Amino acid sequence: MPAWVDGKLMFFADSPPRRLLDLFAVKWSTMVLHALYHWPEQHARTGELQRSLQGISKKMLVQTLRELEQRGLVSRKVFEVVPPKVEYALTPLGKTFAAPIEQMYQWGLENQSALDEMERHLHAARRQQEN
Repeated sequence: MPAWVDGKLMFFADSPPRRLLDLFAVKWSTMVLHALYHWPEQHARTGELQRSLQGISKKMLVQTLRELEQRGLVSRKVFEVVPPKVEYALTPLGKTFAAPIEQMYQWGLENQSALDEMERHLHAARRQQEN
């Protein structure tokens, strides 16, 4: 929650909401967590994830997976085989974090017309700025 300091509202950089929102700063993090949450047997290989997440590059996927692993939200399992095989899965912490993300995604499904309207407003405002 924000704090009041000398009569002013303060949102400190180390506050839990700000730290949480840092996880959303990586563009693909919630989509990767969402995919792993729904993946059959709850683990997937890099190539499988990339094919399922339209528009993500392999480099961005690897960076996102690496950051999620460093934060303790995703685990990485390397198999000693040729060719190399790596699987990713949500950790218990990742599963608890994915649950509220799923609620947000459900809101998006239930409110597609509102999202469409927001998009129209955004495009109209940008066109107006260009003119």
